[in-house]
Amino acid sequence: MTEPQRRTLMDTPATERALSRMAREVLQLAGGIENLVLVGIHRRGVQLADRMAAEMREAAGAQVSTGTLDITLYRDDLMSVGPRPVVGPTRLPNTGIDGRVVAIVDDVLYTGRTVRAALDELADFGRPRRTLLAVLVDRGERELPIHADVVGHTVQVPHGGRVEVHVPEIDGVLGVELVEGA
Repeated sequence: MTEPQRRTLMDTPATERALSRMAREVLQLAGGIENLVLVGIHRRGVQLADRMAAEMREAAGAQVSTGTLDITLYRDDLMSVGPRPVVGPTRLPNTGIDGRVVAIVDDVLYTGRTVRAALDELADFGRPRRTLLAVLVDRGERELPIHADVVGHTVQVPHGGRVEVHVPEIDGVLGVELVEGA
């Protein structure tokens, strides 16, 4: 059996530049920081959202409201996860999301099912004025009619390949790799 082939799509500086640009684009689409809530999807979307929030704080000179979503119980494949899925915390600002602009942040957009689950969960917490989607990597091949408003990098992934986003808090490094032949 051959080893999977790994190719760097974005190294640390490229990933930092993409996140910085994405933060500025989200701020522009949201019309500023005042009514914006940045929500990361567990796992790596949370760390990416934290990095974007730091960029926004620097750019706007104010703190952006942040939160986290664990979509485990909203997945349409929950039965295949197993009898005892591990559920992490969902935390949203005390001020709520009603009437605010909510920007969902995730690492990779693929089928759209994770985003659909995130939208379902958000609906249980209120009604945003607008919902944006920011993803570090869009790999295409959607199964649902979902698109990202802000994308860091777009890549075509060969059949059987996958995209791996690495964040220092989990993986010890920041970057994106394409893995083929896995």
